[in-house]
Amino acid sequence: MSEFVRMLALDEIGAGVERRIAANAEERAALAARFDLRALGRLEAVLTATPAPGGVRVAGRVEAEAVQACVISGEDVPARIDEPVDLLFLHDVGQGGEEVELHEVDCDVLPIEGRSIDLGEAAAQSLGLALDPYPRAGAEALAAARRRLLSEEAAAEREAAEKARANPFAVLKRNG
Repeated sequence: MSEFVRMLALDEIGAGVERRIAANAEERAALAARFDLRALGRLEAVLTATPAPGGVRVAGRVEAEAVQACVISGEDVPARIDEPVDLLFLHDVGQGGEEVELHEVDCDVLPIEGRSIDLGEAAAQSLGLALDPYPRAGAEALAAARRRLLSEEAAAEREAAEKARANPFAVLKRNG
């Protein structure tokens, strides 16, 4: 089951219908877990559904504010998403069990299952595709993480040296 469900019945579309949707705090927390985000502060979309041959075209924008983890340092990396959406929901996508070859222009084609489409899941998938797969913190944050790491290593070395000095048998071990 999707974390962000906003169903639009096909019979509501008529000549076209616009929907403004926003994820609540619980939905954002579930989506943050799904996309391995530290936080998802906002997810909103303005989507217009219009009839298209064989289905429904959904176009609009998805906006979000998220926090990802830097792939190098683990530091927080803010992400602001403002992405156009252009999807085609079709009734007969790969029906009958036959193999379907997708072309580049077909990559934004989704199946219609039943008598409605899920605008929330469409927005969630658009968010997932817009996120940086390798987020990196800025130079200052990376430098601060390096300094912390070096100071932790230096502290560990000092602690080991102090333990060696405090051990009365350390002198015998060095001389023996």
